[in-house]
Amino acid sequence: MSDPGDKQIEDLRRRIDAIDGKLVALLNKRVNRVLQISRLKRAGNLPIYQPRREREILRRAELANRGPLPNPAIRRLFKLILEEGRLLERRRRRGTSPALKSRKRS
Repeated sequence: MSDPGDKQIEDLRRRIDAIDGKLVALLNKRVNRVLQISRLKRAGNLPIYQPRREREILRRAELANRGPLPNPAIRRLFKLILEEGRLLERRRRRGTSPALKSRKRS
């Protein structure tokens, strides 16, 4: 016999899975804009890393945060997003960006 909470847990997990899919789509949409900016920075001989811009992004993310995640967590997440964007920019500039691997669906 299953616990009545099992159905609720399954339902909530399906909702989380849907949110995760949206997060991945938004992250990739963001990275596409980063790569557009990267091409412009390269054409203008501008550096990849722009600390003032990153501070502004982190500040805005914290201001937008209404919880329950605390600001230090939001800051860590955004720093990782920014770091991954810079890494991809560097790889693209060097011509070493890995090709996307095919996705397996279960």
